[in-house]
Amino acid sequence: MDLLLKNVQQEHIKLIAELAKTLHIDIEDKSAKVEYDPEFVKKIMKGDDDKKKGKGIKVNIEDLWK
Repeated sequence: MDLLLKNVQQEHIKLIAELAKTLHIDIEDKSAKVEYDPEFVKKIMKGDDDKKKGKGIKVNIEDLWK
């Protein structure tokens, strides 16, 4: 069975980890394992570079739904 804990206060993390260790429960921290698709990262980086170089167009908010 998997258990997902959300909104855990920082001071409670150590206590939860100690309890899990006492109960012989494995803990896996997935918060630091976020990986993005390399093609997606490349596309975002290209957009940032283009923006810095002045490429692209500026659109008025009022014109978005016309």
